[in-house]
Amino acid sequence: MAAGTMTDDAWFAQRTDGAPARLRERAARYFNATTHAALPRRLAIAGNAALATAAGASSREAALDLLAADALITLALLAAAERNPASLADEARALREVAA
Repeated sequence: MAAGTMTDDAWFAQRTDGAPARLRERAARYFNATTHAALPRRLAIAGNAALATAAGASSREAALDLLAADALITLALLAAAERNPASLADEARALREVAA
């Protein structure tokens, strides 16, 4: 890893610092269940997993999964924008493909 390059886990921790603990922990659970993908895609996969869980649940916990999905998809777009702002539109389209 190049000097000054942040690991995906460190990036996630930095960007979620200050979020409510329960939301941060729920989002981290989905994020940590994904590996072997570029960070924006990894976050998108995690977000879609959280969304699928929320869609299949009827308890109050589904609300937390839905919030985690929103946070993870937002972070996927942020990661894409930070890495290559010119590709943000393509990344947003790719997010839709992950969800399909």
